[in-house]
Amino acid sequence: MAEAIKNRYDFVILFDVENGNPNGDPDAGNLPRTDPETGLGIVTDVCLKRKIRNYVEAVKEDAEGFRIYIKDGVPLNRSDREALRYLQIDDEKALKAAKKENPELDRLVLQFMCKNFFDIRTFGAVMTTFVKGNLNCGQVRGPVQLSFARSVDPVVPQEVTITRVAITTESDAERKGTEMGRKYIVPYGLYRCEGYVSANLAKKTTGFSEEDLELLWEAILNMFEDDHSAARGKMAVRELIIFRHDSAMGCAPAHRLFDLVTVERRDPSAAPRRYQDYTVAVDEAALPQGVTCQRRG
Repeated sequence: MAEAIKNRYDFVILFDVENGNPNGDPDAGNLPRTDPETGLGIVTDVCLKRKIRNYVEAVKEDAEGFRIYIKDGVPLNRSDREALRYLQIDDEKALKAAKKENPELDRLVLQFMCKNFFDIRTFGAVMTTFVKGNLNCGQVRGPVQLSFARSVDPVVPQEVTITRVAITTESDAERKGTEMGRKYIVPYGLYRCEGYVSANLAKKTTGFSEEDLELLWEAILNMFEDDHSAARGKMAVRELIIFRHDSAMGCAPAHRLFDLVTVERRDPSAAPRRYQDYTVAVDEAALPQGVTCQRRG
């Protein structure tokens, strides 16, 4: 494995949606997620991680060391068993016996999974097969973490009625000429997500490397480019603001750096409908010693 990163990073992602549903809530009829107290839109960290995983999977095409552990249609236990086969362990019974014989088995399994799966090196994972086999590597804490994204301003989800002329069944065709449906959209919303990269966890646990870090930045900037659909409208990452610390443990608290990033409406009296309705500023003059800022987008 490549050498783990040596610097801590904190970052801010700004992305927007136009006439789409960025993250529907299945418990609310797929209505766009909002904070009921403030009206701000919400996109979960899980949703964003899925986009990043999908991008890496599409670009790397299961290349060695860059496979995806949590992916559609592939049971986790199937991937877990690859580590056991690598260690020449056939089943759970044999796993328990091997654990007694080799105290280093936890570390070997963890190394195999981190070496082969990009998303485990990045976000961590819970590997249930190993938990059942009494291995303490079952839960891996990843060095990269994301917060929920929240919209800069309140959003007003709208219900749009749609029709189609194609009828589902013969009996329905005898009774009606069109079928009605509906979809929920946010006319426009600019969302802000904050994230963290721990060099300490990368070194101690997963071996997240500089190559992995560059791929992560690339995936964040392009996570919506291969994910366009009518339901999600027009979504794009507008800017990625990266704070790099000169040390592994960091030179300043993350919240102090995030406070340096301000996003404001140009005209507070008008409802925002495009990214150009906002100004984004970073107070680089107030950066703490040992921290540098890079803006990508």
